[in-house]
Amino acid sequence: QVQLVESGGGLVQAGGSLRLSCAASGFIFSRYTMAWFRQAPGKERESVAAVSRVNGDTVYEDSVKGRFTISRDNAKNTVYLQMNTLKPEDTAVYYCAANFGGLSMSRNLYVYWGQGTQVTVSS
Repeated sequence: QVQLVESGGGLVQAGGSLRLSCAASGFIFSRYTMAWFRQAPGKERESVAAVSRVNGDTVYEDSVKGRFTISRDNAKNTVYLQMNTLKPEDTAVYYCAANFGGLSMSRNLYVYWGQGTQVTVSS
């Protein structure tokens, strides 16, 4: 049974930091590109960052470049999102997802999804 379980969300003041984790099970984690997406109330789900299967190449949405860092630990079947200098507009439910293809932030390519973790940034 495939599972992606996010953790690490919470309430933080603007300028603060959070580290999200996503623990994967039920599939061969190292063969999948992993990504973080987010969805704010009333908005569509959008990509945040992705990390490739093997060599750790990464890609980011422009709005988080320089503030967020995605990483993975294939030995622990876990993907992380370090979020620094958080802004109120970062408030959303954050989801991790798995894609059997190459590095991409196209939502349609992601086949496995977690249940999400809430991040709230107060001003």
